Amino acid sequence: MIKKVLIANRGEIALRIVRACNELGIKTLAVYSEADEQSLHVQLADEAICIGPAASNLSYLKADRIIAAAEIADVDAIHPGYGFLAENADFAEQCAQCNIKFIGPGKEAIVNFGDKAKAREMAIKAKVPVIPGSDGTVDNEKEALAVAKKIGYPVIIKAVAGGGGKGMRTAHNAVAFVKEYNNARNEAEKAFGNGAVYLERFLEAPRHIEIQLLGDQYGNVIHLGERDCSVQRRHQKVIEEAPSPFISDDIRKKMGRDAVKLAKSVNYEGAGTVEFLVDGKGDYFFIEMNTRIQVEHGVTEEVTGVDLVKEQLLIASGQKLSYDQKDIKITKHCIECRVCAEDPARNFAPCPGEISLYYSPGGHGVRIDSHCYSGYTIPPYYDSMIAKVMTFGRTRELALDRMDRALGEYLIRGIKTNIPFSRAIIRDPHFRAGKATTKYIEEFLERVPKDIYT
Repeated sequence: MIKKVLIANRGEIALRIVRACNELGIKTLAVYSEADEQSLHVQLADEAICIGPAASNLSYLKADRIIAAAEIADVDAIHPGYGFLAENADFAEQCAQCNIKFIGPGKEAIVNFGDKAKAREMAIKAKVPVIPGSDGTVDNEKEALAVAKKIGYPVIIKAVAGGGGKGMRTAHNAVAFVKEYNNARNEAEKAFGNGAVYLERFLEAPRHIEIQLLGDQYGNVIHLGERDCSVQRRHQKVIEEAPSPFISDDIRKKMGRDAVKLAKSVNYEGAGTVEFLVDGKGDYFFIEMNTRIQVEHGVTEEVTGVDLVKEQLLIASGQKLSYDQKDIKITKHCIECRVCAEDPARNFAPCPGEISLYYSPGGHGVRIDSHCYSGYTIPPYYDSMIAKVMTFGRTRELALDRMDRALGEYLIRGIKTNIPFSRAIIRDPHFRAGKATTKYIEEFLERVPKDIYT
C-alpha cells in the first residue's frame, strides 16, 4: 500500500485528495506556490513544501521542483489531480525513473490520448464510432480545403494538443475556412507549442456526454455510467449531471461498452473519461479521452457510491478494482454547478480578491467541494473555479430543487461569483425539461435579460 503521497496540485482537488488519503491512512505532502500559503490543502496536509513563486510556470508546472520535493520528503507516489501536469507524459516518465508511482496511466496512454488525432485513430482501430473527419493532421491550406470539402461543411478545426477550447475553430464555408484554419493553428502554437490540427464534421447542437472509467493493473476495466456536460460556455463546462436526461438505457449500455473496449485496447490504468458527442437521433461519436480525474468526478461518486479518488489510490497501490461491472448501479440523480470567481455583469471577467464572508449551504442531498473560507484571498494567477456545488436525490426534479435552494443559501461576500447565473439556469424551464445541448448557454444569453443572472 502506498504510504505517502505528494499532491501536485492546488485548490479544491488538492483538498479532495488530502481527504481521501486521510481515510486510507496515507500520509500527505502538499506542494504550494507562494500565493497559496494560506490555502486549506496546505494547512490540512501532513507536510507542506513551497515550490516557487505564484505563477504556475514557476511552481505547479515545474516538474523538477515537484520531483525534488518528493525525494526530500520520501514519498511513494504523486497524485497530479487535474490540469497542470496531470496529462504530461514526460512528468509521468520522470516519476517512473525516480521510482515514484505516478497516480494515473503510463506514458504511452497519455501520449496517445493527448494527441487527439492519434486518439481518433485508436478509436477507429477499436471500432468505436468517430465523427467523419481527416485521417490525421492537415498541414497546409490546400490539403485542408480539400479535406473540408470532402467532409462537408460546417467543419470544426481542432488542435491535436488542444484543451479548454484553445486551437478550436468552426467554419461554415470555404471562405471562412482559410481564416479559421490559420487562426486555429496560430492559437495552438502559442498555447501548446504545437500548431498541428485535424478536421471533423461539425455537429449542430449535440449533447456532450462522457463515460467515467476505472482500470487496474491487471486488465480489468469498468465504466460508471455517463455524465451530461452539455451546458458549456466557450467550450468550458458550467453544469454537469448524471444520469443524462437525454440518454436511454440502451445508448448508455452501448456507450459504456465502447468506452471500456477502447480503454482495454491500451491496457488503461487508473481513472479516465471517454467523451462523446451525441446527435438528436441518439447516434454517438468519440471525440477524446481524458487520462485523469475530472473536475466533475463527484457527480459520478454521488450516483454510484464509488469513491473515485480512493480507487485511484488503491489501483496505484497494485490492488485490483474494488468493483465488477455488475456492482455499478445508478441509484440517484446528481447535478453539479461550478462556482467561479467571475462577474457575469462584465462578460464573466475573473474576480479575484479577499472573501470577507463565506458560508456554504448544507442539508440533506448537498455536497460542497471547496478550499475557500472567510478571510481567504483568491489569487489572480489560476483558474477562477473556487467551488463545486452538488445536489442529489431520488429524482432529477428533486436534485434541481435542492440545487436552487443550495445556491440561494450560498453566501460569498467580497467578490463576485457566477452563482446568480447558475441559479437562473437551474430555474430555466428549457433546462429543467432536459433539452440543453452544447448551444444552450449561447441561446440562454440571447433570450434572458442580463439583470436576471447578474
